[in-house]
Amino acid sequence: MTNLTKFSTVVLAGYIDTGNVAYFYFAVILLLYACIIFANVLVISAIYVNRALHEPMYMFVCNLCVNELYGTTSLFPCLLANVISDSHEISLVYCYLQMYCMYTYATAEFCHLSVMSYDRYMSICYPLQYNSIMTQRKVCILLALAWSSSFCQFTITLSLNVQLELCGNVIQKVWCDNYLLVRQACSDTTMNSIFGLYATVLFVGGPSLIILYSYIRVISVTFRASREAKRKSLSTCGPHLVSLLNYGIWCSFEMIQSRLGKANMPDILRVIISLNFLIIPPLFNPIMYGLKMPKIRQGCLQIMKMTEKKTPL
Repeated sequence: MTNLTKFSTVVLAGYIDTGNVAYFYFAVILLLYACIIFANVLVISAIYVNRALHEPMYMFVCNLCVNELYGTTSLFPCLLANVISDSHEISLVYCYLQMYCMYTYATAEFCHLSVMSYDRYMSICYPLQYNSIMTQRKVCILLALAWSSSFCQFTITLSLNVQLELCGNVIQKVWCDNYLLVRQACSDTTMNSIFGLYATVLFVGGPSLIILYSYIRVISVTFRASREAKRKSLSTCGPHLVSLLNYGIWCSFEMIQSRLGKANMPDILRVIISLNFLIIPPLFNPIMYGLKMPKIRQGCLQIMKMTEKKTPL
């Protein structure tokens, strides 16, 4: 079908007038981006270099960090450019590309967290059979499903979006939002709505059921365990639960405010909420895993010591 779009650009109208402090915001955002890159690359390097960390739990953490680098890279370069620019207009092609990257990041993040829940369930509920169940082949299959499902889902979504005839090109956000872009369409969006509902049930409902079932079983087993077993369960599940809640809360806020629009909400608060799910989890998760998991913490310290030794005076 021919692309009937009348516009070649999209205006991101969510930016507020920062005036003389634009370069201050630029410096803060650049520092955040640098911290996210450093923290995630450090954890990935620690897991990759240390063969003792080539276990399912750490491999899932590594892939989570890779996904967070992918997601933030789809946001920050555009965000940095627009903060100090008077024009907040981007090409429609770039808008679709940004949407594709950010939504596949969001779906992959949730899929990875559900896979990690399943891993913790197997580790705590079936400790003796864990190594025989969570084989290298099964880990690869779970990771492949987590990655491929998100890319397949939004590839279909994007193929439906590019066929829409747009009667507007203004998005009240600082990044390209799929929901707000589809609302600009004056052609039939029935297929988009049907597939959107299907994708929500399958790619949000499915992982949610896995997470819910896994932790119901984990909690039931933990309550019957000894004090030492409870402490061990908490130490292994704690970081993942915090990561899950952190991501889920900010994603929920973002979806709610996207549908409420600008009503009764200050501009600066709207911008902060729309960015949090792409800033806080990628920054918080590697720091939390690095601090809470002794093997990752030791691996990170080894990487930093190796870097210091190689750095010339």
